[in-house]
Amino acid sequence: MSYVDDALAALTARDAHPAEVEAFRRRLEQLADPESAVLPGEELAPVDDLPTLDGLPEPSDEDARRALDRLAVIKLNGGLGTSMGLDGPKSLLEIKPGTSFLDAVAVQTLALRERHGARLPLLLMNSEGTREPSLAALRRHAGLEDDDLPLDFLQGSEPKLRTDDRRPVSWPADPRLEWCPPGHGDLYTALAASGALEKLLAAGVRWCFVSNSDNLGAIPDVRIAAWMAAEQVPFALEVARRTAMDRKGGHLASRAGSLVLRETAQVPEGDDSFTDIERFSYFNTNNLWFDLEHLRALQEADPAAPYLPLIVNKKTVDPTDKSSTPVLQLETAMGAAIGSVEGARALEVPRTRFAPVKTTDDLLVARSDLYDLTEDGRMVPTGTAPVVKLDKAEFGMLGDFERRFAGGAPSLARATSLTVSGDVVFGAGVVVEGDVTVEGPRHVGDGETLRG
Repeated sequence: MSYVDDALAALTARDAHPAEVEAFRRRLEQLADPESAVLPGEELAPVDDLPTLDGLPEPSDEDARRALDRLAVIKLNGGLGTSMGLDGPKSLLEIKPGTSFLDAVAVQTLALRERHGARLPLLLMNSEGTREPSLAALRRHAGLEDDDLPLDFLQGSEPKLRTDDRRPVSWPADPRLEWCPPGHGDLYTALAASGALEKLLAAGVRWCFVSNSDNLGAIPDVRIAAWMAAEQVPFALEVARRTAMDRKGGHLASRAGSLVLRETAQVPEGDDSFTDIERFSYFNTNNLWFDLEHLRALQEADPAAPYLPLIVNKKTVDPTDKSSTPVLQLETAMGAAIGSVEGARALEVPRTRFAPVKTTDDLLVARSDLYDLTEDGRMVPTGTAPVVKLDKAEFGMLGDFERRFAGGAPSLARATSLTVSGDVVFGAGVVVEGDVTVEGPRHVGDGETLRG
């Protein structure tokens, strides 16, 4: 058998849904055509004059309620916080004392329902590892569940492929490591395979708003919901203006007159156009909206729809052991659907709608006085965030981070940058002002002010 047959056989042996098999088959076909995974800068043009969130009309109370009544919120929640030393869902990490990401999401959803008198169901796209603890966390919030809809659905998984012969890898030491998620582009297939798509439509839900569970700036906006309904937009991607901090994130471009999303893995070697933030001035916030009826129609014609460009990630079968078997993980990005859904739109939004926590650097900023957590679950910025760079060896793992900031995050309201290297422990009530560099070994005392 060919490596394609081997890989498909491994997937079907796990009783995969036909849509999952067809989506994986497409990724294998794309793998056989290396050019399909590449987007050279010379083929792309910049994008200008996008509609803006602030330019959308404010809907009437009734239009807002009607739009939110037919909208579901989906949070991507498959990630374990292994990069920060966690062994459970990253979304259960406390963003403020006593409040996790999921707690804030639940409060946001309940507050919007009450404010607009709308249904607004919430669903998580979980992995096997995040499912039970995440659902337990949500169920602590009374009134969040919907009698006609599940609180979650599971993302899919597929075989990791050996880099030498592209056949499914074998790893008897831990067979679970033989499998990987297909990236968040799996959202569309997972909705169909889990039955969640049909349940949402049967319950009268027409549109979805999707974002990462660690992005508390991504709250459903009634202006976008009403705009989607009024103009029958099949797919919309929220984008924001790029800055020097966004050189690595996926950016928006135009190719042959159509919008496309380009990720770093799709850049050919030697092509430096990706980091040109003046030419490609919008980055993908990973907040998107789509029409469920349109998605169902696409999948009736093509079970693997929507078409998504392939992203090939080269890793080792055991990510903690760089000497383990090299593998390929075939992934897709959900925002890339903007390049294949006819009538798809991009919408410029303020950067406040993009506030993810990917590292302990981000976590320190979020826990500081630069953000207030409101009663309705919003993380409201109180100023401009400084550039924070914590020594990864000393602060990269959550346990080390918590120990070194046992007295809480320092005040960063008057800071422009904070760089910490070496063995440094911070006391309670520390204040950072200006550009500050702290080198260890050092203990910063309670109430101390660090001035640049």
